[in-house]
Order: sequence, then C-alpha cells, then structure tokens
Amino acid sequence: MQIKDIMSEEIHYIQVPGNRANALDLMRKTNVSGLPVVKKGTNKLVGILTRTDLVENPDEEQIALIMTRDMITVSPDDDIRDAAKKMVENNIRRVPVVEKEELVGLVTASDLINKALWKMDLNDPAENYILRNVPTTWERTPLNVAFPIMRYFNLKVLLALNNEGKPSGILTETDFLDESEVVSEQTVHNTSVGTEGDKWSWDSKNVLYVIKNHLQFADKEVRDVATSDLAIVTTKTPVKDCANKMRQRGIEQMPVIDVEGELVGLIRAGDLIKSIID
Repeated sequence: MQIKDIMSEEIHYIQVPGNRANALDLMRKTNVSGLPVVKKGTNKLVGILTRTDLVENPDEEQIALIMTRDMITVSPDDDIRDAAKKMVENNIRRVPVVEKEELVGLVTASDLINKALWKMDLNDPAENYILRNVPTTWERTPLNVAFPIMRYFNLKVLLALNNEGKPSGILTETDFLDESEVVSEQTVHNTSVGTEGDKWSWDSKNVLYVIKNHLQFADKEVRDVATSDLAIVTTKTPVKDCANKMRQRGIEQMPVIDVEGELVGLIRAGDLIKSIID
C-alpha cells in the first residue's frame, strides 16, 4: 500500500510570516496538534509546527522562529512502511507528503491505524508494544501540578487515577493547552554602586526589568478536564483489535491492563505502527 492511498489531501497548514496566536487558534478550531508550514503565497514546505513547539517557546511569537525546519518527509509513491519507519525512528506522529518541495498531503500515525493497520492480519499481543513507564496522577491533582508531571516524562499524555488507584481518565497535551493561556510576568533586578564613607558621593542604581512568558492554567483539577470514557485493552489484545478500537473511538492512546485488571501501561498509535515494520 502506498502513501497516496492513505494520506490526507485536505491539509490544515499555517503560513510564514505568521504568529503563534494564529497557529494556536487554527489548531484549536481544527482539533490538530501539528501543522505543516508553507511559504506565504506558495505551497513550498518550509517547516512543521506542533503544540509542543508552542509550549517550549512561550516567549517567541513568530512561527519562523518556533517551527522545526529539519523535516522528515515522504513522497506519494512511497510504501506506507517507509512512513511508519520514519515515524518510529524519529519519534514523530506526522510526516508531510512532498512532491518537488511542494506540500501535497500529510500522513499521520492515525492515518496508518485508521486506513491500513486495522485491516492487516496482525495478531501480536499488545504487550509487545506497551509503553510501561507512564505518568500518572491522582484525579484531584490541580492542572498546574499535573502538567509538570507529564512534561517530566517527556510525553504528551497523562493518566488519571481514582482513590482506588484505578484509571479514571486520560489527558493529552492538547487538553492542557486548551485550559491555559500565555501570560507575561515582569521581575525587577537592581544593583547599587557607591563609595563607602564618602558623604558627597552619589549612589548609582542599575535597574533591569525582565519580562518572561509562561503558561498559566485554569483553576481546575485533572478530573474536570480528563476524558473519563476510557477505551481499555489488555496485554493479550491483538494489535489489529487495538487498532480497530482506536479507529472506532477516534483516539490515539489507550490504557493497558493485565489479566487481573491492574494498570500496566499505555499503548499509543505510534507504538502500534511498529508492528508494520517488525
């Protein structure tokens, strides 16, 4: 199967020059977590911008200074395994499809799951592809505390646990960003310089004003924002069934439990596509 058979041709993209506010607004309206970036007035691909890029660069407004320029791309005639391999090797979830430097499509991990993998006869158990080191937190944790927990693991997902330690919800980076805003904070630093013991000397004072942007979260708890209608699979669920459940629910990650019902990890679309190239 070729890339052109599964790629999305109706692409949401952002242009440069452009600013973060427009990009974030488009991401929220279209419910996507990443956008190809093209040169204004053309279809020439010049970069890719993700929500993570916006989170990690709160002080920068211009897209050209935030986006990733070193892009991984595929062509329409490439095999879907080529896209899967590039996603796995580079730990990315989307690959622009390019012809003669022009953007003609986009293929994501979800495209591979929804349009290919669920139809394949892949019966390996989910346990072969589980992410076991997963961030979790109590469902009553404030968002401003939960976000650093997720970021510490360098992941884009967080599992919420109830009082019994069972999964009660799931949050993504997108959920956090939808409940936050970028605010500016000014700090003042000053130093005084004078001549000790000289009553006629003047003290000089240097004042430095530092303005830094950061994310400020709504005054909510994890349970107020988390998706509580969880799709859960077991360690023995076949890969194709995991893919089909993701397709049916329109999701990209699911908690995984063992035969005794205990949480053992998470399986993501990006994990499942490894089965295509194994």
